[in-house]
Amino acid sequence: MPPSGPKDPDGYDWLYDDQPGRSSARPAASGSSIPPPNLPPPGSGKRGAKPPKERKPRGRLRLLWLVLVAWIAFLVLVPVVAWSKITKVDATPDGERPQDETTTWVLAGTDKRPKDKSRGRTDTILLLTYGGGGPSVLTSIPRDSIVDIPGNGRTKINAAYAFGGPPLLVETIESETGLGVDGYVEIGFTGLEDVVDALGGIEVCPKDDIKDKDAKLNIKEGCQEVDGKTALAYSRSRKAFASGDIARGQNQREVIGAIGDAALSPSTVLNPWKFTRVATTTAESLAVGDDVSMFSFGRFAWKLGKAMGGDGRSCTVPIADMSVQWDRERAVEYFKHLKDGTTDELGDLCTQDGLRK
Repeated sequence: MPPSGPKDPDGYDWLYDDQPGRSSARPAASGSSIPPPNLPPPGSGKRGAKPPKERKPRGRLRLLWLVLVAWIAFLVLVPVVAWSKITKVDATPDGERPQDETTTWVLAGTDKRPKDKSRGRTDTILLLTYGGGGPSVLTSIPRDSIVDIPGNGRTKINAAYAFGGPPLLVETIESETGLGVDGYVEIGFTGLEDVVDALGGIEVCPKDDIKDKDAKLNIKEGCQEVDGKTALAYSRSRKAFASGDIARGQNQREVIGAIGDAALSPSTVLNPWKFTRVATTTAESLAVGDDVSMFSFGRFAWKLGKAMGGDGRSCTVPIADMSVQWDRERAVEYFKHLKDGTTDELGDLCTQDGLRK
């Protein structure tokens, strides 16, 4: 029994009231100085309650998507604008033409200089063939090859361009090889220099020291970065080599391959200023057949890189000797494989110098 003294003036005597029949509920304490307890909201104490979800960084994701879309648009827009600057030329001969299972392009490098009034001659003649299931093949045709030029008799193949421009060169190649030419690309001396310089130089790997006064070339052996002037001299030099025109063809293919590697490198593609400069300079340096589309040219450029890489073959047309007379028997077989798309069966017909192994 609790003490029967006077009622607690603070109102806490109910805590000690254990008499039966009396409520033990705490009376309202409107005037109490103790604040009500800070209880959690209803339902917060349930078992298995999941913590509130964190908001995803949608703003950053959207920004990344916008940047990616803008970059893709840039990579597409620059070539489209550059394509409008490319010179178009008539490169289609008259009359009936060969039909193939494959696609063949002519890549011609001319020796015409800016102040020349004449058309000039072709210092470089390359054929790129792809399709049909076999690997892409890049073929050098020595400029001193003796061939039949329609309407002009038998003479060096580089005279075809001088006599009748791109159409006659294409017609001569078709009649000599049996291949149908589907596309034509041309670049001059100044254009090659400008493209290499826009790329910031390319890498070449001469096997020996080379000194050629006529080509204005003085270069040490070993892999090294060169500018446009040196790259042009390297691709034109022939008197410094015992194999003459054959060695020049090999160097020309090396330069073309190095340009392709540099153009597709991350340092070019991921640099917007350099990418724009290279695309514009290349467009201003080239001439293409007027029947060539931007899409087909893009595929040509891609296949050219493949041919110079590990996925293709790089060859010289089969020749009988160092005077670059064609080995007719082997040449016929060689071009038949190119025509039929059986380039995986070329075997020893494809050699760097064109000579029989």
